[in-house]
Amino acid sequence: MASSRPSSTATKTKAPDDLVAPVVKKPHIYYGSLEEKERERLAKGESGLLGKEGLKAGIEAGNINITSGEVFEIEEHISERQAEVLAEFERRKRARQINVSTDDSEVKACLRALGEPITLFGEGPAERRERLRNILSVVGTDALKKTKKDDEKSKKSKEEYQQTWYHEGPNSLKVARLWIANYSLPRAMKRLEEARLHKEIPETTRTSQMQELHKSLRSLNNFCSQIGDDRPISYCHFSPDSKMLATACWSGLCKLWSVPDCNLLHTLRGHNTNVGAIVFHPKSTVSLDQKDVNLASCAADGSVKLWSLDSDEPVADIEGHTVRVARVTWHPSGRFLGTTCYDRSWRLWDLEAQEEILHQEGHSMGVYDIAFHQDGSLAGTGGLDAFGRVWDLRTGRCIMFLEGHLKEIYGINFSPNGYHIATGSGDNTCKVWDLRQRRCVYTIPAHQNLVTGVKFEPIHGNFLLTGAYDNTAKIWTHPGWSPLKTLAGHEGKVMGLDISSDGQLIATCSYDRTFKLWMAE
Repeated sequence: MASSRPSSTATKTKAPDDLVAPVVKKPHIYYGSLEEKERERLAKGESGLLGKEGLKAGIEAGNINITSGEVFEIEEHISERQAEVLAEFERRKRARQINVSTDDSEVKACLRALGEPITLFGEGPAERRERLRNILSVVGTDALKKTKKDDEKSKKSKEEYQQTWYHEGPNSLKVARLWIANYSLPRAMKRLEEARLHKEIPETTRTSQMQELHKSLRSLNNFCSQIGDDRPISYCHFSPDSKMLATACWSGLCKLWSVPDCNLLHTLRGHNTNVGAIVFHPKSTVSLDQKDVNLASCAADGSVKLWSLDSDEPVADIEGHTVRVARVTWHPSGRFLGTTCYDRSWRLWDLEAQEEILHQEGHSMGVYDIAFHQDGSLAGTGGLDAFGRVWDLRTGRCIMFLEGHLKEIYGINFSPNGYHIATGSGDNTCKVWDLRQRRCVYTIPAHQNLVTGVKFEPIHGNFLLTGAYDNTAKIWTHPGWSPLKTLAGHEGKVMGLDISSDGQLIATCSYDRTFKLWMAE
């Protein structure tokens, strides 16, 4: 009997995806050689394509760097390094063979010549010698010799540049030189004779006379003060008879004043700009006629004018300067006129021949002041180059070079004794020079500002007067150079000063537009 049974076929239900475990791909492991597979791949031609595609993919991915063909030769690099090491050994070998001085000053001089620092921080003499030896081993010992040769050549060229040169002058200059020689020699003999007579005076008498002079100088007082113009007064000068005072002003006017009452006598009109100086002829008011040339003046526009005492207008103009003329001075004879100019030269004019007989150069900057020796044989010039020069007018040679000031020389003056020169400078000092020793014998720390003028007492040179931009003038003993008196009273810079020919009066003029007269009580 047949019985019914349920079907044994069962329906399978599908499991969810997250419950199904991922199938792990097993890598194919090949045992044995791949030679046959590789041959098959090469036979199909897949290698070139796959290789090119793989290379291109690697370059794009940045995993493969293809250079431009440059290669780094290891052998060459090793040989360069070996060459450097060998060169260093050779340098050290040369350094050991170089002889270097044990004198530290010579070592420094060699380092300076080679353009190297002469010393380093914390460096001693031994290290300095070793550094010099190392430098010489690199540059060679010939470099030091070459620098020495170059220094010698530069020194020679400088010496040649500084050498004095001469050129032939006009016949009028020769005539003038002979005339000056004939004029100066008798005056020098007379001066020396007076010096001998003065020396014969007993020492006690000379000392008492000097004490009396110092006492009177200490009692100097301002007894007259006058407003000279509405612009600063740049210069003042006494007449030879001490009865007149000439003043020069920045307004272009020059004025003559009576002494000692300071009344205006004449106003000289002719300059159009700052007047630098006005000076009396050495024989004016003594033996010279009023109609003759009695005064000379100079201005910043290069003009030089000559004046008489009977006219307010110039008698003549001296033409030739194109730039500023700082000072004008008469030769003691009255025949010649000296002018200093900002063109680095000074000139000598013969007024009898009415011509320029000497155009002398020698300063590297403008020449500011000029003074003549009492005998008439020498001229001294002070320049803006801080140097002074003493010239022999009979030969034309520069016989003495005044070197020592740190700034411009604004004043120079000869002592009546014939051998002392004083110079005043922008370095606030006054230096005294001795012509016999040809050197500076004393430096006076004179003022607190630049010194504008210096002046010896005109008879015996027993005292020295200096004026400066510190608004004062000072009197110094000679030969002790100690301060005697300070002439204070100006409210502005003292721009000019003078001492009367009899030595009794002192005049000072200032930026405050006044001039003052000083006299002992």
